[in-house]
Amino acid sequence: MNGSGCGKRSLQFLPFLLLSIPLLSDSALANDPKNEKKASSGGSVALKVVIVLLGVAAVVGFAVFLFRIWQKKKREEQHARLLKLFEDDDELEVELGIRD
Repeated sequence: MNGSGCGKRSLQFLPFLLLSIPLLSDSALANDPKNEKKASSGGSVALKVVIVLLGVAAVVGFAVFLFRIWQKKKREEQHARLLKLFEDDDELEVELGIRD
């Protein structure tokens, strides 16, 4: 499994995700004094949504990073086990006199 681009691929969509969030403040709402509170609260809601999405993206990115490190460590352990198996096999052949 070659997952070298998975983390990069998920980060490529982050700007698209941020740009696709609709802004909640409308020019008509901003000009109407009755709706001034609604417009300012809408902007703060949009800011909170952006912050939450960035937090979620950071957590997902960190989880992917940790998973990659874990996979690499596990592969290295399996490779070391395989090398040790062949090394033990060679020593056994020398002891039995099958190979010099």
